[in-house]
Amino acid sequence: MSRASKLTLAGTSLFAVGTVIMVHFQQKMEKEAMHQGVVRDMEQQRIKKERQLDFDMQKALEEEYKRGQTVRETTEELPPAKNLPDR
Repeated sequence: MSRASKLTLAGTSLFAVGTVIMVHFQQKMEKEAMHQGVVRDMEQQRIKKERQLDFDMQKALEEEYKRGQTVRETTEELPPAKNLPDR
């Protein structure tokens, strides 16, 4: 083999090996990025569930407090105030 053919073979071989290594590294990075997306989605779902539980608990407390309160529709039902000084 001539020197030029040896250099061409070595160069193309190194280029091919480098390309394979680069593609492999890129696939690993993409897989890790996709996995981080799944982790982020799970965290968002957990937070959403916590917020929904807090909302439900607050709504239940509101209903409980409303049941225990006596609220009048208007102030006309109140008896007139006595012993107030005239102005």
